[in-house]
Amino acid sequence: TSGKASSAAGLTASVVKDPETGEYCVEAGALMLADNGICCIDEFDKMDDTDQVAIHEAMEQQTISITKAGIQATLNARTSILAAANPIHGRYDRSKTLRANVQLSPAIMSRFDMFFVVLDECEESQDRIIAEHIIRVHQRRIKLLVEERDPEALEEQGDLHSAHLGAGAGAGEAPNQQQNVFSTAQ
Repeated sequence: TSGKASSAAGLTASVVKDPETGEYCVEAGALMLADNGICCIDEFDKMDDTDQVAIHEAMEQQTISITKAGIQATLNARTSILAAANPIHGRYDRSKTLRANVQLSPAIMSRFDMFFVVLDECEESQDRIIAEHIIRVHQRRIKLLVEERDPEALEEQGDLHSAHLGAGAGAGEAPNQQQNVFSTAQ
């Protein structure tokens, strides 16, 4: 899921009215659905503070408590969370601490067991080699698709048109994204 687009209810649980019966029921959020598994959250730094607070219980107690519309329940959320965040100014500043590089509260950071900083070392020649390799792989795939399938059928599906447009896009552009990845264990 994406932290930018996630709400507290979407991550934990919500109470909704069943349109057929008119009764209220619990609708599971991402953390409940990931019970005994891993919930991956991208753009964790862009999540609203109120939504981050909503997952504190799940991260610390491995449960989600809900009391709404006459429903009172404590539900299991025994999940590990793998979260990714971007540095505040788009680049990780090695002269600063992790806390100074990512916009997360101390309360939420304390609930993670491990932090991994993944850096993109900007080296134009290496970035060009990687970009050209990716383009070659996709061009080979497109060529095989065209050879195996009728080009008119591919055009109808939009595959050939989008494939040819995408094949050359970004050629020579160096990927400069970097992310901080951190997770919490059960």
